[in-house]
Amino acid sequence: MELKNYKTPPGVFDELLTSRNRARPGLGRLGSFLKKNSLKELNERKFSAELAIRTMGITFTVYSEGENIDREWPFDIIPRVIHEKEWKQIELGLKQRLEALNLFITDVYNDEKILKDKLIPREILASSKDYRKECRGIKPVFNTWAHICGTDLVRDGDGTMYVLEDNLRVPSGVSYMLENRNISKRILPELFEDQIILPMDDYPTNLFDTLSSISPRPLDYPEVVVLTPGIFNSAYFEHSFLAQRMGAELVEGPDLIVADDDCVYMKTVEGLSRVDVIYRRIDDLFLDPDAFNSESVLGVKGLMRAWQKGNVALANAPGAGIADDKVIYTYVPEMIRYYLDEDPILPNVSSYMCADKKQRQHVLQNIENLVVKPANESGGYGMYIGPRETKRRTAEMKRLVRSNPRNYIAQPIVNLSTVPTLCENAIEPRHVDLRPFILQGSKSYVTAGGLTRVALVRGSLVVNSSQGGGSKDTWILAQRT
Repeated sequence: MELKNYKTPPGVFDELLTSRNRARPGLGRLGSFLKKNSLKELNERKFSAELAIRTMGITFTVYSEGENIDREWPFDIIPRVIHEKEWKQIELGLKQRLEALNLFITDVYNDEKILKDKLIPREILASSKDYRKECRGIKPVFNTWAHICGTDLVRDGDGTMYVLEDNLRVPSGVSYMLENRNISKRILPELFEDQIILPMDDYPTNLFDTLSSISPRPLDYPEVVVLTPGIFNSAYFEHSFLAQRMGAELVEGPDLIVADDDCVYMKTVEGLSRVDVIYRRIDDLFLDPDAFNSESVLGVKGLMRAWQKGNVALANAPGAGIADDKVIYTYVPEMIRYYLDEDPILPNVSSYMCADKKQRQHVLQNIENLVVKPANESGGYGMYIGPRETKRRTAEMKRLVRSNPRNYIAQPIVNLSTVPTLCENAIEPRHVDLRPFILQGSKSYVTAGGLTRVALVRGSLVVNSSQGGGSKDTWILAQRT
């Protein structure tokens, strides 16, 4: 199938093809594959991928009008390819960033040096809905609060990779990343035969090792459980997938109990069995009805007490969400310099904090050309993209910014890079971002690639699956020696 009609939007960096529609250096194998296969042949492979997704039950849940709707995972068969040389630098930047973020979280719940030195205004922490006073004085093992992080990366028009945001509460998507690779191997076997594509199937093993390293008991195989809200949660597929791959128990709140010795036990047919590490996929406020939301039926009474006494490890730790705040994001480059005495390897997207009067005025005057984000939302909800909004929506966003400026940041519109995507009648460029996953415990680990999310609608910048986006396999291509 010819790519001669493939046209990248002006000012956008296409990751496979140059402006002359030639494959970028080292990516000729994929370019040749797309040129020699007809649309009919590619659609046959697409059908095979969809059949595999249906057979394996790979789904996600969308909340719509009060109902939970299960949908098959949207997958585009054309992979995204990144050279290993570039990836090694990205990997270093991701490890550096998470190390600084964990030092920051430890600091704000203990010595507060960064606040005393006035690098971050105290009122920003005080007004954060993710600051947990219950975490004061706590120092988890390895000073690690966010053991699992999903960092969103975007490539701008000049080809530079930027950090768009950090996800340190309950980051999701890694199971889909792994399943995307399994499907690619099935439907594109010839592309794996003559190229060295770095594997990523060691993630569950590394996740289990990370969780085991924070166990309060020095056991070779500590009892690790995955705590899920249940089958109606949008990420339940992932919860069950990871539990199965790690050989861990998948539990819900009622399956656990905190006993009089302030240890956590799992109810089994043989009696109570002590739990060492809980990989929790439940938000802070639902973890423990004694400490947070008294009406929560998802968590475990006394869990915070057990954690505070060091009798159970929680990943990610309560309170880690303080560094998930999009306002805090703007300070991460300074955190890296402050805690590590290093320059940031990966740059932030330039941002305006609406809490600052001067910056807020700039945002309100130029809002039609900016992206405005709520500080604590995820999944793309509440986001405003200036050039695509109605006058009514613009007026509403201005009102929201004025009424609660602390809750918003604004950024210039990033011309997200594009990659070839199989559409209904042609291969067309579509915008993408990337979510690699970083683990930190006794050691650090970064996935070889990540979850590439793709905006399936032409011209759209919204990649979230909950809002119509899809996904791609991400290949880190090694050079042959």
